[in-house]
Amino acid sequence: MNLFSSATPGAHEPLAARMRPRSLDEYIGQDHIIGEGRLLRRAIQADQLTSVIFYGPPGTGKTTLARVIAHHTKSNFVTLNAVLAGVQQIRDAIAAAEEQRSLYERKTILFVDEVHRWNRAQQDALLPWVENGTIILIGATTENPFFEVNKALVSRSRVFQLKALTSADLARVAQFALTDKERGYGRWNVSFAPDALEHLVQTASGDARSLLNALELAIESSVPSWPPADGTAIAIDRDTAEESIQQRIVLYDRDGDYHYDVISAFIKSLRGRDPDAALYWMARMLVAGEDPHFIFRRMLISAAEDTGLADPMAIVVVESCAAAFDRIGLPEGRFHLTQAALYLATAPKSNSTLAFFDAIASVEGEDAEVPNHLKDGNRDKEGFGHGEGYMYPHAYRDHWAAQQYLPSSLVGRVFYTPSKQGHEGAIRQEVLTRRELQIAAILEEKDESRAEGEMLTFSPGNSKRNQWVKRLDSGTSESLLRIREALFDNCALARHHRILVWGADDGLLIWEASRRAPEGFVAGLCRREQALGELEQYARTLDELDRPQLAVLDADGSLSANPFTTPFDRIIARDPALTIEGILAFVLACQILLGEGGRIRFSVRQPARGMRISRLATDSTLIKAVGDAEERFFTDPAHKRFSWTDKELTGQLQKKGFTVNKEEIENTELRRPSTQDLERWFDPSRSTYARYLVEHLGEDTMQRFTGEILERCLKEAVPWNYTIVLYTVSL
Repeated sequence: MNLFSSATPGAHEPLAARMRPRSLDEYIGQDHIIGEGRLLRRAIQADQLTSVIFYGPPGTGKTTLARVIAHHTKSNFVTLNAVLAGVQQIRDAIAAAEEQRSLYERKTILFVDEVHRWNRAQQDALLPWVENGTIILIGATTENPFFEVNKALVSRSRVFQLKALTSADLARVAQFALTDKERGYGRWNVSFAPDALEHLVQTASGDARSLLNALELAIESSVPSWPPADGTAIAIDRDTAEESIQQRIVLYDRDGDYHYDVISAFIKSLRGRDPDAALYWMARMLVAGEDPHFIFRRMLISAAEDTGLADPMAIVVVESCAAAFDRIGLPEGRFHLTQAALYLATAPKSNSTLAFFDAIASVEGEDAEVPNHLKDGNRDKEGFGHGEGYMYPHAYRDHWAAQQYLPSSLVGRVFYTPSKQGHEGAIRQEVLTRRELQIAAILEEKDESRAEGEMLTFSPGNSKRNQWVKRLDSGTSESLLRIREALFDNCALARHHRILVWGADDGLLIWEASRRAPEGFVAGLCRREQALGELEQYARTLDELDRPQLAVLDADGSLSANPFTTPFDRIIARDPALTIEGILAFVLACQILLGEGGRIRFSVRQPARGMRISRLATDSTLIKAVGDAEERFFTDPAHKRFSWTDKELTGQLQKKGFTVNKEEIENTELRRPSTQDLERWFDPSRSTYARYLVEHLGEDTMQRFTGEILERCLKEAVPWNYTIVLYTVSL
């Protein structure tokens, strides 16, 4: 079978067949593979061709290029069409190739058009003869050969991709046909009305065969009979041009690359919120016969991937439209396709569901252990304490409690960042606030520098087993939020202010500062290098311009050198030091960092106005005896760390020349101290408080008191009362 045989003498061949190039010089387009100096061109000219596969859309010149090779080669050239040729034709071609090789020492080039149409067995039958060099294969396919052609054949061939011809290429094809006197219309005076030829070129969509067929119809239907006398004037107007090509060729194949290209264009139009483009590409698919269920499946993916939580109703609407389509079918079902597409194309967008793949990357990067309180307590609670300290969210206010859910090595790691679009924009602040409070509470547990900050409140944080027991209720997170709001609300803060957060380790204040001063500048000083790293990890989820500048204080908590080049309008801190001396040192260090008119805003919790454990006792005798001893302890000037008051601090600041304003917050929250906390409080070898009580109450009374408090605190959460004093200090 020969695709390139001449037509029957006297027959009128179609223009597309007559105009097939006979040499490389006549070949138009595909300069990227057969331009001057290209490998394929050199191989054809030198008749040194190896097996190749030509891959590209219809009308791009695959068969034509094979015809050019046939004219150039000295090899035996055999052609088969995979649609028509069976196993016997393959065997005959192989036998002829063996004969040419053994008798004449001639190579055989086998051209197989639409090679992807052969089944696996037919392709396998050809493989040995390609491998041993009996046959040089030239395959032509409109399908991606890496998916549709035997991998062994592909691996032994060079694959050349032919692209749709450009408008300039098609214009050259048309000009060649109009001027060639032997095969084209050069013998006649053919003219086109303005834009008529351009219309044919544009509507051919890169297909030379389509253009030549339309050109032939337009010219030969414009005269009473064909052929007319040489020199006859033939005028083609716009109407004739439009009638000759009818409509733009729909380059779409439900099973080919165009299938994926057009659906890609459709999805990208939905993602880009262009309803017009979305409708166009969907119409193109439906006109070409695409399965509507496939379109709905892709829209369901887009509803989660591209719209996501910005509009949670998107997936509901698309699923409902798909169900309605199943009940109604075509043609009316196109309304449901359209409604789903328009909803997605006009919905707010968020791709935050991609956060899952960041989580996968973390899972692949490390095998982190499940935190003890999250482990299943049904099996190993007694032996290993699994599940101990877990806080059941539904038991607390707002059905939420600040506790650790990520592995310890990933605390502070962020996978999901809500967008500012639609529904997600509405929940964004709540998500970020809860995350920041949760991280602040976690890091506060780990911050050993605050272990003794308020008497009888915080444990050293070394215990993994009891780390979460003390925060049975969500009171801690509510208190943190209350303190944060109080610090910022009365700070006279402007959006353009430059803010420094002193002791930014837990992140509680620095992210709020960034939100409150979006046009300003935010910096943070951390007490620990580890905290700096955790904050930087969280900051990577923000835009670069929104990230705070971070630095670390000296090992003793002081600041020997200014790490920032800008003066600050506000310096904000929570519990900057434990004593009056420490707080004064903090204020003096801040003084050199403040700009003109700047203010320092900080909160402190004073042991002298803090919780009294005697209030937790139930025995009235113990309440009176221990209460009196506690009052003496917390007012004894000898105990400087515990006895100082806000009045003393205010006086010291004023002596230094500062203007001081203050307000107070009376705070009550539910807490459950851990056994480690209780042991530390009541161990005279570790606690000044315990030694004082033993000395003034006696060991018997102390043991009774300790036993009663232990029993209550291990059984239930207890109310914890303390006073927060907020200071605003300025020069």
